[in-house]
Amino acid sequence: MQNPVPELIPCIVCGGAGSRLWPVSRQAFPKPFIRLADDQSLLQKTFLRAASLPGVRRVLIVANEETRFRTLDECQAVNAGGLALELLLEPEGRNTAPALAAAAADLLARDPAADPLLLALPADHLIRDEAAFAAAVEQAARLAAAGRVVAFGLKPSRPETGFGYIETGAAIGADGLEVARFVEKPDLAAAERYLADGRHLWNSGMFCFAAASLRAALAEHAPQVLAGVEASLAASRAVEDGGVRQRELDRAGFARCPDISIDYAVMERIATAAVVPCELGWSDIGAWDSLAAQFPADADGNRVSGEALLQGSRDCFIQSRGRLIAALGVDNLVVVDTPDALLVADRSRCQEVRELSGRLRRQGHPSWREHLSSQRPWGHYTVLADSERYKIKRIVVKPGASLSLQMHHHRSEHWIVVSGTARVTHGDTERLVYTNESTFIPAGEKHRLSNPGLIDLVLIEVQSGEYLGEDDIVRFADDYGRTETRP
Repeated sequence: MQNPVPELIPCIVCGGAGSRLWPVSRQAFPKPFIRLADDQSLLQKTFLRAASLPGVRRVLIVANEETRFRTLDECQAVNAGGLALELLLEPEGRNTAPALAAAAADLLARDPAADPLLLALPADHLIRDEAAFAAAVEQAARLAAAGRVVAFGLKPSRPETGFGYIETGAAIGADGLEVARFVEKPDLAAAERYLADGRHLWNSGMFCFAAASLRAALAEHAPQVLAGVEASLAASRAVEDGGVRQRELDRAGFARCPDISIDYAVMERIATAAVVPCELGWSDIGAWDSLAAQFPADADGNRVSGEALLQGSRDCFIQSRGRLIAALGVDNLVVVDTPDALLVADRSRCQEVRELSGRLRRQGHPSWREHLSSQRPWGHYTVLADSERYKIKRIVVKPGASLSLQMHHHRSEHWIVVSGTARVTHGDTERLVYTNESTFIPAGEKHRLSNPGLIDLVLIEVQSGEYLGEDDIVRFADDYGRTETRP
């Protein structure tokens, strides 16, 4: 009788800024949060796909600390089945090897007797054939339970130069194949040979392995990764909020990890690598041309998200949020509009958007890092105007939520309630502020804003002072465990 397969835990890796999808994808709003035509984000689609696998009881997500609350909101919004949700929070991105090493080490530290299988899933992939995905996962789980570290190899449909390849070897029963070697992104001639020979598969970036198998492979082939991860876990902090277990990895320990992918750190070096060939209707949403393909085309090949008016134009992708875009007599363009940045690009040069994003990062331009609208655990805000001595925001506070009890050294704030009711702390006093009423918070005064009602609290905040940065905050109390300098 075969031994039962251990518990399978999907591990969603929610990192990567997605710089080729700027200006929508940014450092504080990475690619997994981008929404598609059905208004679901890539992260939500990945979560639902993982949650639908037979026997899955919990989902582990490795995410950047900065995106913690958006990640929670996205997943909880679609977690209709009430699966257990766990977050492992990185202080900075260090690529997939440290992320997956931390996931495996954390699970083993919590229950040394258990050796669950981890199904590593990037948060930014699309898979159309979910039945084929579930069947491939079942095969991979059997191989992983037998000690293999398993990759998912996609049968190539074209000579693609943008993906890595896996050269396959001998069969391993009926479930998969041995890996002969991993191949770097090839030139076109090599990609054509790989397509013709039938022995090469695209490397999907999805993997399955037992936690202990990965730890052993890291100990042998990437000990610096393992040492950094275990030091970070030893000094980490675990909290539970709303039934969600969250572990915050220690920054100093995690910084010791090399910035390296699981492919380079482990998969290319071990003798036990296996691959499951599959056809999943897979798409890596890596740039605007691949994202555009997810929207329906009109008779002229144009694809639109939002409001657009096209005349005499062909093969364009237009994405608008909040205003009309008109295109007259243009072909093969990508036009992406956001409140603070507009991209106009030739569709054949979509890969080069990464270079634009890199230039903005080196210049310290704010549009590289975040949008004018920012998510917070208590709600969100949008910057309406920003000048040297004043800033105007629209703030929305969720029912029952509170901002931190705080003080600003360099700015005063004037709050005007647009709808709902605000509970405002002024120093040692507290009062309610109703719709069409306002209050003033001078610099240096301890204050807090809360929403005691059952509907969203909406207000306009006018800041004025000599410095208006988000880091001018001294926190005295906070419901979300944030440090003094974090917004």
